[in-house]
Amino acid sequence: MQIMAERLRALRLSINVSQNKLAPVLGLRQSGVNRYENNQCEPSAKVLLRYADYFDVSLDYLYGRTDDPRGKVYSNEPDLGKLHPEMNEFIEMCFDPKSPMNKRLKKTLVQMLEEETK
Repeated sequence: MQIMAERLRALRLSINVSQNKLAPVLGLRQSGVNRYENNQCEPSAKVLLRYADYFDVSLDYLYGRTDDPRGKVYSNEPDLGKLHPEMNEFIEMCFDPKSPMNKRLKKTLVQMLEEETK
């Protein structure tokens, strides 16, 4: 796969390291790195994971499915929509039922969570 070969080479060059120096870090020989970068053979899934971990990129990026190194579905924020029922339970547990502000605070938190999920 040509795009994978190009990206593997570009990643290595982006940190200005030779094939000889990169190979042992990835558990490979220089000849293997060279074959991958010249599209003479495709790396195994295990090797691709090593590349992805070392360069901190997604497999989607290596495979050419996206141009964003973080990947297609990368998100640094949790999906609050999935957590919503648990969050409601948590909110219920956190507030003192005797407090006059209890109902208002809970309502505000729930509204904030709903706004985040939109």
